[in-house]
Amino acid sequence: METTSIWLNTLRDRTGLKVLQEGMPILLDIYAKYEIKSTFFFTGYIAQLYPELVKMVVKAGHEIGSHGKSHLPKNAFDVMPLNKQKEHLDYTKKLLEDISGHEIITFRAPALRVNKDTISALIETGHKIDSSVASQRFDFFLSFGSINKLKWFTAPRHPYHVSKDNFFKRGNSPLIEVPLTALFFPYVSTTMRLFPLLTSVQKRIFHIETILNNKPVVFDIHPNEFIDESEEVRIIHKRSNNFLIYLFKDLIRSQLKVKNLGKKAVPLYHDLINYYVNNLYTFTTIKDYCKTKGLI
Repeated sequence: METTSIWLNTLRDRTGLKVLQEGMPILLDIYAKYEIKSTFFFTGYIAQLYPELVKMVVKAGHEIGSHGKSHLPKNAFDVMPLNKQKEHLDYTKKLLEDISGHEIITFRAPALRVNKDTISALIETGHKIDSSVASQRFDFFLSFGSINKLKWFTAPRHPYHVSKDNFFKRGNSPLIEVPLTALFFPYVSTTMRLFPLLTSVQKRIFHIETILNNKPVVFDIHPNEFIDESEEVRIIHKRSNNFLIYLFKDLIRSQLKVKNLGKKAVPLYHDLINYYVNNLYTFTTIKDYCKTKGLI
């Protein structure tokens, strides 16, 4: 969770306030209705800015996970050296533990960007679980770090101990990877909002996979998607001086991502959740799943 304005394609404190006042209450109410427990990943930036967000989530019985210090591209884990990564992880872990009163052991990288040093950084800072790999997902070069993310194609689909020097291979490190669910297309709320028919097909495919091999379904959604900022004049901020990066990762991507924002996203999410309720799924946090399966 961060201060991302999907409408304006930028980070800003004002959006974080709307998440606190509008987006988070909507999402927590949905989860309360279905008795869902989930893992919420916070950047240190938004947690320090609005600690009430963290406290709301803890009060509702959900897990707090680390999302790094901030969502700025310069703070992506695939571009920071080891010591810098450890510094960001230590900072965010301590901050979230101070606010929540709970130990933080689960991490998801901003924009899912990691490198081989991130494994050591996580282990050395007391993190036991990562969920930054989206096995067999292809981002169509519309996200930052998309070249490195091509390695997702070969990553295991089930939770696994990662290799000591490769996030995308099984190994004997103590770090557990719980991959996000995907199959070529992302299985996330953005896809749900943009292409609800595709999501309807996806959920059935992943349900069959779960029946066959008991693989967990890991779905990614943000409270930022339940807020409406369309009253503001839309200016697409340029985050890179490279024209192609601006074209694909800012201009085209931002135009796609605004469909069904705000209250229009609510019934779509209810429909998705009801599918899993009707198929008798258990909704749990990443930490509790790992404990139940004896992974930690």
